Amino acid sequence: MKQLILNIEDGKFKAFLNFIKTLDYVSMPEEDAVPQWQEEEVSKRLEQIENGDMSTRLWSEAKKDIFKK
Repeated sequence: MKQLILNIEDGKFKAFLNFIKTLDYVSMPEEDAVPQWQEEEVSKRLEQIENGDMSTRLWSEAKKDIFKK
C-alpha cells in the first residue's frame, strides 16, 4: 500500500475531496479519528502509571532534557 500527502489550496480542497471520494480504491479516515494503535498505547501507558511501573514529570523538565536548554 502507498500513501500520498497533498498540499491543496483551501479554495480547491472541497472540490478535490468530492472528486477523490468517488474513487473506489481510496479510503479516507474520519477527520478526527485517532488510530487504534495510538489508543492502545495511551491505555497501556496510563495503566503503567496507575500501577507505579511508569512515572511522569512536567513538560518543562522533560523539554530541558530533550532540547538541552
